[in-house]
Amino acid sequence: MPKSDDLKFSDFTTGEKVRLAGLVVRMGKRGLAGDGVDLSDLKRRVERIENAALRRKKK
Repeated sequence: MPKSDDLKFSDFTTGEKVRLAGLVVRMGKRGLAGDGVDLSDLKRRVERIENAALRRKKK
């Protein structure tokens, strides 16, 4: 996963920002259900979006 100082919010496209916001909301909603909830699928989706933005930035 990229370090937080590698990417800035401005490095993401508008669509990626919207998708990230949606995923964060979904993580929060699942988090309200309790401690035993699995968030790994949503975290993987966030990592894929971050990696795409990082690859685009490195070009």
